[in-house]
Amino acid sequence: MNRKRTITISVIMILVATVSCVVFSPERELTPIPPPAQPTATPTPLPPSPVQAGEGNLDEPVFIRGSIPYTSPFFVNSLSEPFVLLEDEAGFVMRDKEFEFPLAGQAIGPVEIHEDETLTYTLALPAIPQGTLVDVDNDGQEDMGVMVFAVAYWSNTWGGPFLEPRDGVGWSSAYTSTIVDPEREDEIIAGTLLIWAPDEDQEFPSGFGPDGLLFTSDDPAVSVPPGYSIVDLNQEPFNISKKAEPVIDLIEGESAVKDYSEMSYQEAFDTLFEKVSHEYPFTDDKGVNWQLLYDTYAPQVAAARDDDQFYRAIRAFTYAIPDAHIGVSFNSRVFFEEQGGSFGLVLKELSDGRVIVTKVLENTTGSRAGIQIGAEIITWDGEAVTAALAEVTPYFSPFSTEHHAQQERAIYLTRYPPDTVIEISYRNPDDDQIHVTELTAEVEYDSLFASIPSFTLDEMVLPLQGEVLDESGLGYILITTFSDDYNLMARLWERFIQTLVDLEIPGLIIDMRINGGGSGGLASDFAGYFFSDEFVVAQWSYYNEISGEFEDLELPSRIKPGPFTYDGHIAVLVSPHCISACEGFTNALTHDDRAIVVGHFPTAGAYGSVGLGQYSLPGEIDLQFPTGRSETPDGDLLIEGVGVPLDITVPVSVESALGLEDAVLDAAIQALLAEINN
Repeated sequence: MNRKRTITISVIMILVATVSCVVFSPERELTPIPPPAQPTATPTPLPPSPVQAGEGNLDEPVFIRGSIPYTSPFFVNSLSEPFVLLEDEAGFVMRDKEFEFPLAGQAIGPVEIHEDETLTYTLALPAIPQGTLVDVDNDGQEDMGVMVFAVAYWSNTWGGPFLEPRDGVGWSSAYTSTIVDPEREDEIIAGTLLIWAPDEDQEFPSGFGPDGLLFTSDDPAVSVPPGYSIVDLNQEPFNISKKAEPVIDLIEGESAVKDYSEMSYQEAFDTLFEKVSHEYPFTDDKGVNWQLLYDTYAPQVAAARDDDQFYRAIRAFTYAIPDAHIGVSFNSRVFFEEQGGSFGLVLKELSDGRVIVTKVLENTTGSRAGIQIGAEIITWDGEAVTAALAEVTPYFSPFSTEHHAQQERAIYLTRYPPDTVIEISYRNPDDDQIHVTELTAEVEYDSLFASIPSFTLDEMVLPLQGEVLDESGLGYILITTFSDDYNLMARLWERFIQTLVDLEIPGLIIDMRINGGGSGGLASDFAGYFFSDEFVVAQWSYYNEISGEFEDLELPSRIKPGPFTYDGHIAVLVSPHCISACEGFTNALTHDDRAIVVGHFPTAGAYGSVGLGQYSLPGEIDLQFPTGRSETPDGDLLIEGVGVPLDITVPVSVESALGLEDAVLDAAIQALLAEINN
């Protein structure tokens, strides 16, 4: 295998193992806190004769610069049209998670992405900002108040270059100049704020007060000068100062990868285990016995003498928990030793239990043995092929559902250490004779690439593709990910849906069969174009270290109507390769029977939130564990472990396995036409 192919495999597999299955829930809001005193909030207009900022003061802040550090593998997905915002913190002052940033007050600055993938920003401050005046001095009098800002990273998804409510509301908890505490409903506990006072008669808190919370009734207050001031929350009393061009680096916050890479193998495993054994949200649902897992795999970690042995121990630990969102990054050396060889065959299991060959690569051991496309495998390495399948552990395990695991077993049945010799029996199509042959595993990866649907996608093709099907007159949209350029995807989606409305297309097929997930927020926004009324779709919960319990977010996950609505009939095509955010989108469309779901098998059943569960371990190992749990409004576990169920189950036939027909698409077309014509 040449070096170029080695690098390609490594990059692709890392993405498959750690990035593709992603769902984001709303920002965490956990342990209830005492209600804050409600400061009065007055949207600007400003006083008739505002102070001219900077007049007579050469240190008046006018320009801010800084860096934006990041470690999260998901951060790069938001680098479309990035900017920093002088973020109006009135939402935090009032503890309003749905505070909308006023358009007139959105001062933004450019973000520069450097060749080494570091990010820096600059932000020119407006002479008179147009934020929200809040009275925060707690003196019992109604004062004009001050404007309170953080510097926060954002990227544009919907609409124009500024933020609209679908892009974000409330206040930032990551990639911002402040530090928040997720265990206390994202309370700001440190960092840097920027304030603006219209005159010399305003006051601002000088500390958090006895309750440790900012902008509550026990905060001490001090006078602040007119114009901008920088508030350093990292000391008490707060340091309130002026500087013409301050440097304020943003803080990644809880989204940052938990870095244990400098620890010993044992210390890293113990630290990881302590955290995930408490934070994992499906312990009871999946019957996970954490003590048994530790007793089994800690000795393997202790026995590891090099990075590959440590990798195998960590991988075995993750294999023991049936959750497709648990994953370890790809190790090319281990993969080569264990499964670097194959026979040039791609297999598929049919609904009747038969296993057939769907592809035979040229100049491979399989083609030289005379195996043909459509051949039925009878025995594999000395036993019935069905029994052999049951013994396969796919390399990229684990899986949340048995139907997903079974699909993957057919892919990895053919993977062996190079030079392994096995015996199989098979029957070629149109041939009654059963042939027996020996196959020698050669170093080849093309059969693996041909087996994984996402690898067959053309890299030049857009993540959304749409058309009107000629014969049926139905609309068809293919969505291959929710983890591409968000702004591009939003614009394509809105155009496609608007076209369907304008052309009065009576039915729409949405193909989600190869969609590895991504942004749950984007998926929810997409779903909103099919509903005219808002509804609750899920309630998320996370482990709280203070209470030692899983606690619901204050705000449930909701589907909000888009700017316009498509009201035609809908069918969604799914498979076990529809994972995470893809499943959330599909589930939302089943609300009030809005859409029918069609496929050979249900979705993957992997719906835990993983954005906060990223780890870096010794040996350059990246690892992912879910941290968030989603339930229906009735309190039932949502999607995880079962997938989105099918309304129409299409059998896997020889014709569909060989690609001679798209039986799932055909079934959806027939079902929609029947609905339309009723």
